[in-house]
Amino acid sequence: MTGTSHPIFARLYDPVMKPAERTVLADHRRYLVDEISGAVLDLGAGTGAMFPYISEATADGVDVTLFAIEPDPHMRRQAVERARELGLDIEIKSARAEALPFADDSFDVVIASLVFCTIPDFAAALSEVARVLKSGGEFRFLEHVRGEGAVGVAHDVLAPAWHTVAGGCHLNRETDEMFRDDDRFELVDYTQVEDVPQVVPIVRGTLKRRREGSILSQFV
Repeated sequence: MTGTSHPIFARLYDPVMKPAERTVLADHRRYLVDEISGAVLDLGAGTGAMFPYISEATADGVDVTLFAIEPDPHMRRQAVERARELGLDIEIKSARAEALPFADDSFDVVIASLVFCTIPDFAAALSEVARVLKSGGEFRFLEHVRGEGAVGVAHDVLAPAWHTVAGGCHLNRETDEMFRDDDRFELVDYTQVEDVPQVVPIVRGTLKRRREGSILSQFV
């Protein structure tokens, strides 16, 4: 097993997540693809959990070009099969979020769903998102985050073991704070999801890529 190859985790992911997908996550995944258009990147597609929602959102002939990356070969294999079953025209590349194989200003929308918890170099990945997004482009996210109070302490204690068994997931990563503190983006929307157990808090939101001039103006 390597850092990007988790065959057991990949095989168990869909069965374990199925109850949450049905009862909690569906509406929030739809949020990520609401009125998408242009060039869209699914960052860390996993087994293709977003693909049914992308297919649904683009069913009426929306002008969209779809790409995805997934470094784990076992998850990527399942994602390719799911895209085929849905008849979804999406190019799925073997790549890491820290080194995206796309040119600057390539995408109108980048989607991340329950993926930044597993990325080893968070800062590098977010820099890559900023690089490939067009000015004014949107970064839409759905992520679990470190809890508060006693829950957060429990996350800190469990984090090392969780990282080992859960495909490299960082249980106690304060993903939302890192997103909101990045000056390259404007916070458009942010919501803490209320319909999930707070033992694993989940947030969703949208960041807009600032234009370079607007970033520099903050320091003048």
